[in-house]
Amino acid sequence: MALLRAFGPTSTRLSLAELTRLSGLDKGTTRRILQTLASGDFIEFDDTTKTYSLGPGILLLLPGVRYGSDLRDVAAPALTRLAEESGATSYLWTYFDGFAMCLDRVKSPELHIDTLRSGIGTRVTLNHSAGPRVLLAYLSAEERGKVLGAPLEQPTSRSVVDPAMLEASAAKIRKQGWEFATDDYALGMSALGVPVLNARGELVASVSIASLTPQFSVADGRPELLSLVQKTALDIGARLRPG
Repeated sequence: MALLRAFGPTSTRLSLAELTRLSGLDKGTTRRILQTLASGDFIEFDDTTKTYSLGPGILLLLPGVRYGSDLRDVAAPALTRLAEESGATSYLWTYFDGFAMCLDRVKSPELHIDTLRSGIGTRVTLNHSAGPRVLLAYLSAEERGKVLGAPLEQPTSRSVVDPAMLEASAAKIRKQGWEFATDDYALGMSALGVPVLNARGELVASVSIASLTPQFSVADGRPELLSLVQKTALDIGARLRPG
């Protein structure tokens, strides 16, 4: 598991030495496990670069993953409409094991913009970008304290990592019910996020849109696309099964 988790959006190819270091295993054990994984097509080895990458065997597992499938099924049509009407890429984020995980994404039909760390299954800390920051705000105080006590990513110079500042920001997000973040996930990009709540008012996920900053118009401190994103979140929440 440590070897498989060593791979990510910014580390798609790794050497034996890198995998040994990242997994904490000795070199011989790392090599043997990689050979076993390669026999099942879970790992591929490039003899030219002497590096390893995830293989197609990983994709064969995806149809069997049930986590979040009901939520994705409910949210998919709403996310598609949101991307079409906003002209931005829409996201569905959920809280998972101390991180924000991208559960679904619909790319903008107009803009061909992407970042290395924004695909389905991506995990990020909750201190940056609108969707993850909304999740942070609606966690219990105890859970939020655990998250803020762990190491936090700082993908740009605008990413806030100070726990006190993040606590103050969380209170503001809960009060206004949304978050607009600029340049804290990728320079030149902004995101707008709101919570998805169930019938009992409990946090289920967050919905956000992201695009180049000039695509967002802000009037009197409120992004003009806010009502559209809020409507999407309400639609998803209303369609969730009780319980």
